[in-house]
Amino acid sequence: MTETIVALATPPGRGAISIVRLSGPDALAVAARVAPAKRPLLPRVATLAEVRAPDGARLDEALVLYFPGPHSYTGEDVVEFQVHGSPAVVRETLTAALAAGARLAEAGEFTRRAFFAGKLDLSAAEAVADLIAAEQGGAARSAAARLSGGLAGAVEELRRRLNDTLEELSAGLDFPDEVAAPSRPELAERLAGVRARLDELAAGWERGRIVREGVSVVLVGPPNAGKSSLLNALLGSERALVSALPGTTRDTLEESLALGGFVARLIDTAGLRTGADELESAGIARAEAALSQSRIALVVVDGSEALSGDARELLTRTRGSERVVYFNKSDRGRAGFEAREAPERDALCGSVFDPATLDALRAALTELVTHGESVDVAHAHLGTVRQADAVLAARRALDEAAQTLASGAPVDLLSGDLLAASAALGGVTGSDASEELLDAIFARFCIGK
Repeated sequence: MTETIVALATPPGRGAISIVRLSGPDALAVAARVAPAKRPLLPRVATLAEVRAPDGARLDEALVLYFPGPHSYTGEDVVEFQVHGSPAVVRETLTAALAAGARLAEAGEFTRRAFFAGKLDLSAAEAVADLIAAEQGGAARSAAARLSGGLAGAVEELRRRLNDTLEELSAGLDFPDEVAAPSRPELAERLAGVRARLDELAAGWERGRIVREGVSVVLVGPPNAGKSSLLNALLGSERALVSALPGTTRDTLEESLALGGFVARLIDTAGLRTGADELESAGIARAEAALSQSRIALVVVDGSEALSGDARELLTRTRGSERVVYFNKSDRGRAGFEAREAPERDALCGSVFDPATLDALRAALTELVTHGESVDVAHAHLGTVRQADAVLAARRALDEAAQTLASGAPVDLLSGDLLAASAALGGVTGSDASEELLDAIFARFCIGK
């Protein structure tokens, strides 16, 4: 028999309200022991009740809400206590629920039960975790679209088309006098149509990943080029220490900046130069590591004077990387910018004190990341590496089927590849998910969701 579970469903810490959630067959019975109400709990009606410790002592006054299964998040009976947001009150309420017969929920167990109850598919379950972790509006809308079933609907439509073709092939072979098997041109057209839709899903994966996870942008340049000042200006706050003395920044500093629907993870670094002392060299080593690991380099040099050897060396070695080159301190002069070489002809020049310069840098970074293509997060798109792998596996199986068809081999030989493609797509929605896979997915969740 399924156990009744309990957990804090809101973030830990102090707040106006905290929600303690019960789910399971004994949720009502446990709730009656923890917060005995003067009248029976009605579905979806808030009822005022006193929360009591196992010894009967009054702990708090709470609103209690009852969601009978199957019309609840988990598909089971669910009861929520809205208590005052004191860590002590929450702790004592949980203790009372445990003493009344519940057990503490594991990470993601509420959503896992919802999956097994058929309340949501595996792609939607993964979207729950992404929605909780979203740092900006684009990521939240992306997760909400998948949570509403957009991806599952698109994938199941493709599976239906494949399974319909399999049924027609089987019927044509078993009853050739009564059912006509699809012709080769018709089969080729069907496979191409499904393949094209899989291509669309695969193409949207990388752009969608950027919306969800963001992209790393490392600020690199010689000492005193103005990297930390630029970071502060882009963030609109004094996050990094700024000084006229070279070598002030000794370690990496990471902050997030919303840009064009995605998050840029800006990494400020120590100035790159030769002849540094031991301590500064350690910071330079970390800057070099950040440069090698980040997707985009925002190369900042002092454009107000002739370029130093360190600046020229950095510009030269980043020419094969994804980068935005910015000549800073135009308010003091433009000698370095005017003397730039051909590979830096598209570089930006300006001042961190000029709002137009900051707008131009934001636009350049956005263009470099998105290549001018916006991500329609309201439509079906892949949300995890696991989902992307499943789509790629389905695409490979369809390619095998297309080669078999083009070779002139009997059409019944397509069945194995079409079955493989359909099974791979089933992995997106979790129709055949293993316990190991489910454990790995729900381990991402917080306790209480």
